[in-house]
Amino acid sequence: MSNTQEKQAQIVDMFNDIAPSYDRANRVMSLGIDVKWRKEACKKAFEALGKEHISCILDVACGTGDMLWHWYNEAKGAHKHIAKMYGIDPSSGMLQVARQKLAPLMEQGIVELSIGQAKALEIESKAIPSQSVEIVSIAYGLRNVVDLDKALDEFARVLTHGGILVILEFMNNKPRGIFDSMMRFYTQRILPLVGGLVSQNYAAYKYLPDSIKHFVSSQELAQKLLERGIKSYYIKGYSANISTLYVGVKS
Repeated sequence: MSNTQEKQAQIVDMFNDIAPSYDRANRVMSLGIDVKWRKEACKKAFEALGKEHISCILDVACGTGDMLWHWYNEAKGAHKHIAKMYGIDPSSGMLQVARQKLAPLMEQGIVELSIGQAKALEIESKAIPSQSVEIVSIAYGLRNVVDLDKALDEFARVLTHGGILVILEFMNNKPRGIFDSMMRFYTQRILPLVGGLVSQNYAAYKYLPDSIKHFVSSQELAQKLLERGIKSYYIKGYSANISTLYVGVKS
């Protein structure tokens, strides 16, 4: 096993361990505000796509299925119809939680879940066809992809022309003032303690600030995507730019 494969396997094992407490820890650490961010991501994506009927949404690193629920509920509220949604994640533990949460949608055939990785987008071990997905989303999972460039290549490959890419992520943006610095301190020092207390796994949440430190900035990510034919439509920073919403359109 290569160093890259070993590192990715360690990250997957970590998420398997914290899967049962993952949702609870997220709500506590963000004080529930991450729900608002996810809803805004869906609304902006629908706005950018401009269609009432959406044939396919792919949620990458879907985790416990939060984003898939929001896609469904926000579409319903906006009187939009989604024919099919797919969620892929490399963590079997996270998918187990997602299957329980999304059981009603899976029974209706709206949602399908599968083990998969961002760097090689597959469903049930079959490559997702190129230009077949109208919306690709990934919420707080891109930092955990060891090979970022391969993942971005895959997002661009599967998106239709005019398709939408939605990314919610903790970016490595430079603090621009005292409040930004305070939020950075909170993320680096306080969040690992809170997450560790809720999950009883401090090491997993110590990984959070470390992963941000080695990630790209919002500007760097936007440039990487532009090089792949995905143009920025909407970029917004939350909580002093610790969390960022990126919405792009594939040309």
